[in-house]
Amino acid sequence: MYFLGYSTQSRAYRVFNKRSRVIVETIHVNFDELLQMASDHVSSDPVPQYRTVITLNELDLLFSLMFAELLNGSSQVVSKSSAVTTVDAPNHRQQQHTTPLNTQTSPEPTCQISTQAPTVASPENINQAEMVDEKAQVENDEFINIFCTPVQDRGETSSHHADSSNMHTFYQHHPSKLRWMKDHPLEQVIRNPSQSVRNRHQLESDGEMCMFALTEELHQFDQLDVWELVDKPLCKNFINMKWLWKNKRDEENTVIRNKSYLVAKGYAQKEGVDFEESFAPVARLEDVRLFIAYAAHKSFSVYQMDVKIAFLYGPLKEEVYVNQPDGFVDPYHPDKVYRLKKALYGLKQAPREWYDELSTFLISKGFSKGSIDPNLFITKHKGDILLMLIYVDDIILGSTNPKLSKQFEKLMRSKFEMSMMGEIKFFLGIQIHQSPRGIFINQAKYAQEILIKHGMTLCDSVGTPTATKHLDADLSGTPVDQTKYHSMVGALMYLIASRPDIMPATCYCARYQAKPTEKHLTAVKRIFRYLKDTIHIGLWYPKDTSFELTAFSDSDHAGYLDSRKEAEYMSLSACCTQVLWMRIQLTDYGFQFDKIPMYCDSKKAIAISCNPVQHSRTKHIDVRYDFIKEKVEKGIVE
Repeated sequence: MYFLGYSTQSRAYRVFNKRSRVIVETIHVNFDELLQMASDHVSSDPVPQYRTVITLNELDLLFSLMFAELLNGSSQVVSKSSAVTTVDAPNHRQQQHTTPLNTQTSPEPTCQISTQAPTVASPENINQAEMVDEKAQVENDEFINIFCTPVQDRGETSSHHADSSNMHTFYQHHPSKLRWMKDHPLEQVIRNPSQSVRNRHQLESDGEMCMFALTEELHQFDQLDVWELVDKPLCKNFINMKWLWKNKRDEENTVIRNKSYLVAKGYAQKEGVDFEESFAPVARLEDVRLFIAYAAHKSFSVYQMDVKIAFLYGPLKEEVYVNQPDGFVDPYHPDKVYRLKKALYGLKQAPREWYDELSTFLISKGFSKGSIDPNLFITKHKGDILLMLIYVDDIILGSTNPKLSKQFEKLMRSKFEMSMMGEIKFFLGIQIHQSPRGIFINQAKYAQEILIKHGMTLCDSVGTPTATKHLDADLSGTPVDQTKYHSMVGALMYLIASRPDIMPATCYCARYQAKPTEKHLTAVKRIFRYLKDTIHIGLWYPKDTSFELTAFSDSDHAGYLDSRKEAEYMSLSACCTQVLWMRIQLTDYGFQFDKIPMYCDSKKAIAISCNPVQHSRTKHIDVRYDFIKEKVEKGIVE
């Protein structure tokens, strides 16, 4: 529990129960700091500070009731004597004589609070401090709170006196008879003084915050010289624009920023007129996992950066015109249009132009692209390596030398408007937890969302994701809604990025998306039931471990009930293609793997792969699957 103050209705303490998230009033309170305070009274040794990490949601909940009590006209003001809780009492009292005290201001949110015990002040120090108070105090000075009464009923100042009975017993012996005054001129108050202070959850849908986001977006357009207002040309395609709003949240689902986007309705573009190429590469989930595995192996931290309004940095090669946005039409030139100099969100070529701009800048600064992944950029300096991976406007980076990461941050800020988000915690729906022992990734938040979306939160859990009997086409079964089936299977396909345990069952269900039946839907729901009790399972990458490449291929014999075909050799070839991709990718990280071990549970598939002789019973196999023989002969895999 956290000590908040004292009840104004009874002789009780006000405490915040962190577990139940409720503020209660009770007299049954034992202070852990009392023993420490007694030792400080006879000792001048410094008190160690203990810090407890709390979330932003807990801070909002902790102070919301205090704000409501403060701003709804409460006349109780905590005395300056009772304000001494986490710092040395004599020093704090001395600071109060030189600095006006304002105990009514709302506390600033922070991620850490100190639980350092207070120090008991001696009577001599208190008497001396009060003598200084009397000399420095101005007559008729009063502490006021301009938010207690409506604006029309309030004069220049208002006063509320401290209740000396509402104090801790340590300070009851020396009550302060002085009054403090803090004037707040109304012309200096931002917004309406009679309006209460709101927390992040309340500001989520605030109209003023949305308008601020709109003007901030247009300010970026002017700052980056995105467009120019011109007369409407003849025989040109004019694209309409649209406002989009989105609340950016952190891993705790707390709104950290109100964002607005002015996007173009790119579906009205015409190929060959408004755009030529639209493809832009993005990082694969395998790239992200490989990046994290290497970071755990080298024991360095992974950081995340976000490029603000990234697409506005990409210059356009085509001539594109857009109409003026709704709500911001020039009153003197309502018939004019904007000619775009740079890309906008919504244009088909916008991602490609942004990627070209970023990659050109990085290459000019000494970075090199990955051999097989165009989203991986590497630079080396005196034996250290800096890696960065791009997914549109999100960048993750890490280096064996922390100084290189700092230099890279300065380099990016010199060209683009960036926000350094610190150590990576949430990326592409994947929760990433870094610790001194390793890196753990999972998708618990995403799994919980899909359980809620498909109404599976109250279902009974099961211990396995699939039944013992394999699925078949079920041609005589009752059809079900394809859209619902596709949505459930698609959600599971993204979840296998950190959940290989559900991959076989999900792939079985994905075979029957063309004509799903109730039998197939039951199999999909079984996977969701399995997720309910295993929602926090993920992948663990321990630090300071060996970095080896090993492949496993496991396919059952004649497991496809609809045709009874056997494809173990094809499965082994597909596994080899993935191994070769990873082998080339790891050369950018400084590894050179040969004779990569591949394990297979089929002796026949192994015999065909290792024997260069063409058998009469293998003539039907497509030539493309026989490339694994070549790799075995060259010693790349074994």
